[in-house]
Amino acid sequence: MTRAAQGSPGPVESMFAAAGEASARLGVELPEHGPGTAVCRMRVTRAMVDGHGTAHGGRLFLLADTACAFACACAGNSRGPVTVAAGADIDLVAPASADDVLVATARERVAFGRSGLYDVTVRRGDEVVAEFRGRSRAVGGGAGRLQHPRSRDDR
Repeated sequence: MTRAAQGSPGPVESMFAAAGEASARLGVELPEHGPGTAVCRMRVTRAMVDGHGTAHGGRLFLLADTACAFACACAGNSRGPVTVAAGADIDLVAPASADDVLVATARERVAFGRSGLYDVTVRRGDEVVAEFRGRSRAVGGGAGRLQHPRSRDDR
């Protein structure tokens, strides 16, 4: 994997810069990425903790989904049509607490036609906190250009 800050910006760095404000406000960092892979990191803050005293599952989903998006960018967006999320599922395996540093590692598992599958493991140290499966879809346009699909009403 490569460090996000090395060299001139590629499609992943450009995507992170564009989404940087949202990611930064949510506390998500992109320390590493490579072909079909991405690693994101987030420290759980008190604002992310729910009434049970654990990190809200939506925050864990957000971290895993962000890693998945950057893995999609590394795999698909740099070589062709823009690739976006088509769906995802998460299994919350262990609770996370305020001040925990979580690391989400995303990997492309398979690409077929315009679709792809990505697995993301969220860890606190060596302990697995969540497992995420993301589904992607190439939607058209060249690298970095999104063309929204037209509905039947638009034709």
